Amino acid sequence: MSMPSPYDIINVEMFTAGALGEPGARVFYLQCLGDGSLVTLRCEKQQVGALAESFVQILADLPAQPQGPLPTELELHFPVEPAFTIGGLALGYDEEHDRLLVLLEEIGSPEEEDRAEESATARWVLTREQVRAFITRAEDLVSGGRPLCALCGRAIDRDGHTCIKTNGHRPH
Repeated sequence: MSMPSPYDIINVEMFTAGALGEPGARVFYLQCLGDGSLVTLRCEKQQVGALAESFVQILADLPAQPQGPLPTELELHFPVEPAFTIGGLALGYDEEHDRLLVLLEEIGSPEEEDRAEESATARWVLTREQVRAFITRAEDLVSGGRPLCALCGRAIDRDGHTCIKTNGHRPH
């Protein structure tokens, strides 16, 4: 059996997603606090959204349980210093303890593909309430980006964009 990662947190006090920077140039992070550690991991906006969607599906499949209060501490803790950039995500459920498990794996470069066992990982054990709070936070973060063009669906920068639906003739 492998050694636990220094990024593993079993007794999670806070789990959140956040973004720093201006829309269109934001950098996204997952952050977990617990077991005397604060672990920050860099990720993509799409990973935050996909994680939230997957959590929604998992919670829908679980037997109903009484709900406790949702955590309210969901802002990133500073300094934001990512341990690694997330490449892969996996989810699980511990029925005995009624906990959701998230496994986050470091993105590897093509040169490292043969040495996957050297990639960093983080395993976080979450309550249903922490997951529900994360879903709300993630949905707000993902929808808080740049507005989308009504014609082509692409993001509009601060200065507008050249819409492909107008053959590039009209800035939109």
